[in-house]
Amino acid sequence: MHLSSRSFQDQQAIPTRFTCDGTDTSPHLAWSEAPAGTQSFVLIMDDPDAPVGTFTHWVVYDIPAHQTELPEGFPKQADVGGVKQGVNDFRRVGYGGPCPPKGHGRHRYFFKLYALDVPTLGLPGGARRTEVEARMRGHVLAEAQCMGTYERR
Repeated sequence: MHLSSRSFQDQQAIPTRFTCDGTDTSPHLAWSEAPAGTQSFVLIMDDPDAPVGTFTHWVVYDIPAHQTELPEGFPKQADVGGVKQGVNDFRRVGYGGPCPPKGHGRHRYFFKLYALDVPTLGLPGGARRTEVEARMRGHVLAEAQCMGTYERR
């Protein structure tokens, strides 16, 4: 499975418009080569370099198997046509862009996509990452990731 973005290049800087210093718009993400038996996808974005430990920026689940991308500017709603979004560590539903402390150096932002063998996790919109991960357990067929960086000076 492969995950990429038209909004930024893997291992490169995430443009300001996708961060708290810009419009905090979610980037475009696209995937391909899902394994046979995939019934849904989960996307989790986090920052392992945060001073408080890994910080969750985005949790998206119940993405249908036929869907191969999330468009730039995905709505910040708990349920978008059946695609659910959880609460991030900013305590908001949907995408929360990179916002490392000023002067803390370059942070890495991992976008992780999981192909699942179930059509839904059976959770309402607004779930927490821990709930999503608990429901995913034993159902992951494949995983892909891409990573972007951001630094505030």
